[in-house]
Parts: sequence; structure tokens; C-alpha cells
Amino acid sequence: MSSFRVKGGLKLKGEITPQGAKNEALQILCAVLLSPEKITINKIPNIRDVNKLIELLGDMGVKVEKIGPESYTFQADQIDLKYLDTEDFLKKASSLRGSVMILGPLLARFGTGKLSKPGGDKIGRRRMDTHFTGFQKLGAEFRYDNKREIYHIDGKNLKGAYMLLDEASVTGTANIVMAAVLAEGKTTIYNAACEPYLQQLCEMLNRMGAKISGIGSNLLNIEGVKSLKGTEHTLLPDMIEIGSFIGLAAMTQSEITIKDAQIHRLGIIPDTFRRMGINLEFRGDDIHIPAQKHYEIDTFIDGSILTVADAIWPGFTPDLLSIILVTATQAKGTVLVHQKMFESRLFFVDKLIDMGAQIILCDPHRATVIGLDRKYALRGIRMTSPDIRAGVALLIAALSAEGTSVIDNIEQIDRGYQYIDQRLNALGADIVRIE
Repeated sequence: MSSFRVKGGLKLKGEITPQGAKNEALQILCAVLLSPEKITINKIPNIRDVNKLIELLGDMGVKVEKIGPESYTFQADQIDLKYLDTEDFLKKASSLRGSVMILGPLLARFGTGKLSKPGGDKIGRRRMDTHFTGFQKLGAEFRYDNKREIYHIDGKNLKGAYMLLDEASVTGTANIVMAAVLAEGKTTIYNAACEPYLQQLCEMLNRMGAKISGIGSNLLNIEGVKSLKGTEHTLLPDMIEIGSFIGLAAMTQSEITIKDAQIHRLGIIPDTFRRMGINLEFRGDDIHIPAQKHYEIDTFIDGSILTVADAIWPGFTPDLLSIILVTATQAKGTVLVHQKMFESRLFFVDKLIDMGAQIILCDPHRATVIGLDRKYALRGIRMTSPDIRAGVALLIAALSAEGTSVIDNIEQIDRGYQYIDQRLNALGADIVRIE
């Protein structure tokens, strides 16, 4: 297990470029299974979850070639379906939640799929029903081995269908879209997720020869085609990194410029941080955050306490609520953070309370943060990262605190943020990786 030793209280300065989007990468990488032709993907982040999926694809028979620091080619012309029956496949797939999205492409192109129960962050229940109900609507037969926790799916004769999703699941929508593009006939998906990353997936599939309309809305129409060809695709910058850097700048009173942020794809993220009192300047496609000694949380029009809650796109992404929460600890004012989707994602606040933050954990979904307005600095402590987003929130807290902090289990942070210690040290941070 590795740790970060973090010296707090330093002001950072400089430019930082966000990595390619982790959540987009997991979808796009699974989509390479849909075509036997070569597919080039650029801006792939060097992080644990993405590297694990690339390794899994290689084990399945995909030809993987690294052609640049962040660019790879993939060719899935000789997939070894027998590998799906091995314990090695089941073990590797179960360690990575994103592996569930290989099922749609496998069903579409090969008519079969198998997967052990996927892992990922321990942030509460994350059910798989949307994925499998969608596959069944397309005609797949589903069987779950409860004892071994293995999903078996037969999809030899997929046919287009109308479906109203029970939730606008991003990975569920992506999986069903990938299964439907090669299914016979027309598929209509209502209450589909419409995040920018899903838009990117649909646009990539259309370049490969798919016929998807309604991209960017919650109503997708897909005309099945016989086969898909190769293409080249570049990932968007990671909006979660962008939000993390905004919160980091505010907490540490730093002047930071986030380069090439693709601001038009960020939705309400910039405005939400502005409501936290953080000044943002758009300079072309860059976001400049000037050094601020104080920032004040907005209220609603009637003067009541601001609530920041997660919602399906174009609402505020749940992955940034941890950043909003930690940023509020040194603001002036009070905010209620409402995490609706996951019931275990706020349990990291006990570490912030130990550091001196004033937070009331109302229940598993809600926390009230009373900003200290820098009258009392957070203090460095030893703590453990429970998941990716909480881990970075704790890192931001440590960078702003007085004294030295140690963050254990940073493998969680490495799952989602590439070279985060090196990149922040280049801005003036003091983070030492302890193996």
C-alpha cells in the first residue's frame, strides 16, 4: 500500500492541463470490440482503471499498440471467446466496474457474454438492473449464477425494441447503445443518459457506420447496421479533474490556469463553483482562477441556505460533490451538500472533521458545511482514502491545511488521476509518494 505525505499551506501557481476523461475512456475502450478494423484513440489517461481495462482487452485477443504518450490503436479481429470461461478473465473483470460495458459489444458482435460481479468504489449500492433489462428487451436471455456471482447472457438474435429505462444510467445507456447498433431493426431508448461522454460514444459509433439519432437528448433512436468499421477518436478533458483543480485553487489561495478545458462541454460545473464564491475567468478555452483570500457561498434568492445536489446530466455530476464539500470548509457561509445517488459517499467527512472542519453529517445522503472563512485553518492528520473522489478531496484538504498530512491507500486516487503528485508538485505543491 502506498501513501502521500503532504506539506500543507503552500500556495500554488501555474498552468495545468486536464487528463483525458476517465469515464469516457472506459466506454470508448469497450466499443473497440464492435469492429474488426483498427481504431485509434487519443488522450487516454494513464490511470489504474483504464490500464486494467486495456490489459483485459489484450487478454481477450485485442491487438493493442501504444503509438504515443496518450495514443493507442486497437484491433479486435481475433477475439478469443474461450477466454471468457477462464478464472483469470472473471477475476480481472470483477476488479474493475467499467468491465461491465464489454457485455454490450460482445452480445452485439458475438451473441454471447459472461461477466463476474464487477467491483469499483465502495460508495453504496450500484445495481446492474438497467443494463440487463435493456439486453432482455433486445431479446437476450439472462441468467445469474448466485453462488459464483457470474452473469451469463445469450444474445444470438438481438432485435431492436422500444424501452423506457428505469434510471438514466450512464454506463447502462452506453451498454445498451453498443448492443443495439448491430441489432436487427430499430431501437428506441427513452430516459437515456445524455452526458457529454455518452455523446462522444454515440458520435464515435456513427463515424464507424452506426445510425444513432437524438444524441445529446434523453431519447435515442438507433437503426441497426450489419457491421462497423474503424475510426479515430480523441477523448474529452476530464470534467472531474477540472472541477477538482478549481476547488484546489480556491482552498489553497492559488492562481491556476486550467488549459484546454472545452468549457462548452462542462454544463453547470463552472456556475456551481461560482455560487461557492470562486472567481473564474474564461480565456478562450482556458479557465483562469485568480488567487482569492476569501470566497463567500451564495444563498438562494429568498436568503435560505444554498443546497448543492447531484442530478442526471445536465444537472451537477455526483463525482464533484466531494470537491464542493471540501471547498466549502474554508468559504464564508453555509451550504447543504445533498448526495442523492450513493448512500456511502459522504462518509469521508469524519476525516475532515478531524482536521477541524465544521460539518454536520445529517444522514448518509446530506451534510451541512459551515465555512470557517479561513479564521481557523485545517490541521494536518493521517487519514485513509476510501474512494477516488473522496481521496482527491482529502488531498485538497491536506494541501490547504497547516502542518503535514499522510494519506494512505492512495491506490484509490491513482485509479482516477494520472501523475497527480507530479503534476501538482510542478505547480509548487510538496507531495511525496511513500511506497
